[in-house]
Amino acid sequence: MLLRAEEQRDWPAVHAVHVSAFETPAEADLVGVLREQAMPVVSLVAEEGETLVGHIMFSPVSLSPHPDLKIIGLAPLAVAWKHQRKGVGSALICAGLERCKQLDFGAVVVLGHPEYYPRFGFVPATHFGIACEYEVPAEAFMVVELQPGYLHSKSGTVHYHAAFGNV
Repeated sequence: MLLRAEEQRDWPAVHAVHVSAFETPAEADLVGVLREQAMPVVSLVAEEGETLVGHIMFSPVSLSPHPDLKIIGLAPLAVAWKHQRKGVGSALICAGLERCKQLDFGAVVVLGHPEYYPRFGFVPATHFGIACEYEVPAEAFMVVELQPGYLHSKSGTVHYHAAFGNV
C-alpha cells in the first residue's frame, strides 16, 4: 500500500471512496466543501496498485478562548468498503498524525468511535476540559497531544469550520 499526498487528479476517486464508506454522500460532499473553503492542511490517500482505497483529511479548528493554539481536526476519514479492516485506516491515521506533528501542530481532535481512536493515543477531550461546539457524546470527542503538555491549562470549546454543521 502506498500513502501519499492527495492531488487534484484524485478527487473523483476520493469522492467514490467516501460514498462507498458511508451510508450517505454527506462526508464525500464535505470533503469538496472543505477543499474550497477550509484550506485543509493535510490530505492523504492510500493506494493499492492503481486503486485509491482510502482518504484522510485534517483541517484547522480553533479552541476558544485560545485562538493562538495550533490545533487541527481529523475529519473525514474513509476507507472503501471492500478494503476496511485491513489496516488502511490505521496507516492513514498514523501517517496523518506524523505529518501534522512535522507541521508543528500541538494537538489533533476527532469526533469518532471511542473504541477505535484510543489506539492512536486519543483520549476523551474532557480530560483537558475541552468540549466540542456540537452536542456529541463526551466519549466520542477525543484529542491527542502531538506535543506533550500542549493543552495543559487550555480548557475551552473546539470550533470547526462552518461546513461541518451541514453533516
